[in-house]
Amino acid sequence: MHSKAVMSQAEVTRILAAARSEAAQNGWAVSIAVVDDGGHPLALERLDGCAPIGAYISTEKARSAAIGRRETKGFEDMVNGGRSAFLSAPLVTSLEGGVPIIVDGQVIGAVGVSGVKADQDAQVAKAGVAALG
Repeated sequence: MHSKAVMSQAEVTRILAAARSEAAQNGWAVSIAVVDDGGHPLALERLDGCAPIGAYISTEKARSAAIGRRETKGFEDMVNGGRSAFLSAPLVTSLEGGVPIIVDGQVIGAVGVSGVKADQDAQVAKAGVAALG
């Protein structure tokens, strides 16, 4: 039998706060989603000024990072590298900004961010993940 960490609401709150702080420091209006290891939503926050579609995209980025067990930038790089068939992969978004949360070598969830440039979305998501130490 295997054991792995599971996020509590306290960790989810800490992730959101760190991501929100990173976005605010840069003046970025984004949506931030946190999901569990199966891609199921644990939290979503759409900051003032973020377009409504950001809530959908951030959730999909987080889900893709969780179930794909990697940053969504890897999927985007794959498509940009010429593997356009990957665009038809079910349940996966190939947009940068989804970052898995890894504890003791196991993915326990992910953070997805949408609303600004791709690398900025990833920066905010990584700030959220870093809050767990």
